[in-house]
Amino acid sequence: MDDKELMEQVKTGDEAAFAQLVNAYQNKVVNFLWQLMGNYEKAVELSQETFMRVYFKAGKYQPFAPVSSWIYTIAANLAKTELKKSRRLPQVPLEAVENYLAEGTVISHDSARKDVIKKVRQALDALPPRYRIPVVLKDIEGFSQEEIAQMMKRPIGTIKARISRGRHQLKQELEKSVFVTDSLAVNEE
Repeated sequence: MDDKELMEQVKTGDEAAFAQLVNAYQNKVVNFLWQLMGNYEKAVELSQETFMRVYFKAGKYQPFAPVSSWIYTIAANLAKTELKKSRRLPQVPLEAVENYLAEGTVISHDSARKDVIKKVRQALDALPPRYRIPVVLKDIEGFSQEEIAQMMKRPIGTIKARISRGRHQLKQELEKSVFVTDSLAVNEE
């Protein structure tokens, strides 16, 4: 059964169909939200909220768009709201997330790999949400620019510009961190 048929059943209150949708998208949505938020616990919390909204607002789903786009739109909107709130609240350091993940999963202890992941995570966190969300949807989640434009309810040209600017800012942030690391290595010698 495809996603649209599942959604039609969810509209009638079919909990088994809803469970199938959750099973199909839960890990993807958590990963997407984690990329946006940089906080695994918050990503899990927001994914639960996302699926609660999918269930209770199933009647508002219009079958002209893919179900995945609708689910990601809900998740992205929740993330944007949470990011606005978090600007006023203290941030959880990346190390806390890594420690949390290390307790429950197997993670490579290769320090170079961890360093690269940390730098990319920091560079992504430095992007404003207006650029971070389209970049994550395009480059990490694999959505097309047209799908992202639909999800974010923005013109395709705006999405293309935001992806381009986001990638450019991401590149600059990564170059800064490489320059700082290289400068420290030269000073240590």
